[in-house]
Amino acid sequence: MALKILFSSKHYFSEHKVVLFSLLFIFNIHASFAQDTSAVPTLEQRVAGLEAYLNNGNPSPGEIVIPSSGVAGPGHNGWMMTSTALVLFMTLPGLALFYGGLVRRKNVLSVLAQCMGIAGLVTILWWAIGYTLVFGEGGGPVFGSLKHMFLSGVGSTPDTNYSYWISENVFAMYQMMFAIITPALIVGAIAERMKYSAVLLFVTLWMFVVYFPLAHMVWGVDGLMNGVWNGAASIRAIDFAGGTVVHMSSGWSALILCLILGKRIGFGKEPMPPHSMVLCMVGTGMLWVGWYGFNAGSALAADGIAANAFTTTTLAAAVASFVWAMAEWIVRGKPSVLGFCSGIVAGLVVITPACGFVDYNGAMIIGIFAGIVPFFAVLKLKAWFGYDDALDTFGVHAVGGTLGALLTGVLATSSVNVNLSSVNTYANANGLSNLVLNGGLLFEQIKAMSITLALSMSATVIIAYIVKFTIGLRPHAKDEMTGLDLSDHGEEGYHTV
Repeated sequence: MALKILFSSKHYFSEHKVVLFSLLFIFNIHASFAQDTSAVPTLEQRVAGLEAYLNNGNPSPGEIVIPSSGVAGPGHNGWMMTSTALVLFMTLPGLALFYGGLVRRKNVLSVLAQCMGIAGLVTILWWAIGYTLVFGEGGGPVFGSLKHMFLSGVGSTPDTNYSYWISENVFAMYQMMFAIITPALIVGAIAERMKYSAVLLFVTLWMFVVYFPLAHMVWGVDGLMNGVWNGAASIRAIDFAGGTVVHMSSGWSALILCLILGKRIGFGKEPMPPHSMVLCMVGTGMLWVGWYGFNAGSALAADGIAANAFTTTTLAAAVASFVWAMAEWIVRGKPSVLGFCSGIVAGLVVITPACGFVDYNGAMIIGIFAGIVPFFAVLKLKAWFGYDDALDTFGVHAVGGTLGALLTGVLATSSVNVNLSSVNTYANANGLSNLVLNGGLLFEQIKAMSITLALSMSATVIIAYIVKFTIGLRPHAKDEMTGLDLSDHGEEGYHTV
């Protein structure tokens, strides 16, 4: 019966049709392969592509295009989206609560509003032109090209100038979070006495004159000071996650701005303690958590370099917190919650440029220095010179960022990051690998730090006076005495019955 059905005319011809079409398909595929065998990835090449994904490398180093070429890797991409959210978490609500707890209660909302306003403002600037000025390849050593204005051409495929496995739109959003938090750090130095409109105008100008060019010089593929990824870099400096770009630029600008702005009314004559150390501590914890996206995320992959940065970040922050509080105990007789919080932030700041370049022992050394040097700056420098750095932005971020850039030049090692070795063709071409191996990196770091200082301080002077002579920097004395919550925003953080 089965044979009868199989060989019935209907089923017989149907089976032959299937066989015939299958043979034709195989013949056509074989013929196309025979015409251009060079375009067909072999099994070995496909496996090499998977290995490149695991190692965060180039999936198609030759001319062969394999299925994984130009495709975002799900693991790396997922980590970067998480890191992007973590860095935003540093500003909102981390930094906002950290700063908000340190000011007086009549100004708590003004700090929150400044952080939120800067987040929105910088996002608009980044979309319009900021991203392309920093990461648009084909520009010059100071600014990127204009090819990505309004995020034109920025899609979900990777820009292999920066990463083989991260979608460019994810990369753009990740870098935008750095652009947001950097000017927000300046708020700490001028808290309680700079009117809201002046803050927004200052930040707008500062981003164009300071942040965009500096970020391109340090991180752009053709940047002046990108020793790791620019084979023709004039200054072969290294900055893993923003010691110069973020902390030095904001910290030194903050000092200049607070000097031009002047002291708060009553500064030095009446006590101005933090109104809520609880908020400050909660904000500090959020900053520490978010900083893993900031530092480990700067590896632009979920790989071994990210794991090293994650570990060194943890060690430096914990050690600096303990050392700061112990130093405070010795000097002042008691370890304070503010001391622990300040030490955590100082440790995170100092390890930032070094986290992906130093080993665990280097991180411990950095933690010790981070707990002592910024502590001294906060305790003594402000008293000696009498400037009103309201929330110690200069003492922690400027001093800490500068210290971190210096220590990176001393402690960096290619044993934890192969990109510092001759294996990296760019580092080999510009001589960075030789500097790391045989000495000389510290001098390159000093050159990068000098440019950062000169640009940040001179530009801040010019921008501050432009704002001062156009719309003014400070509110009326009566409004400052009332508090910026009411004078700038018409609301209060707390209501008492």
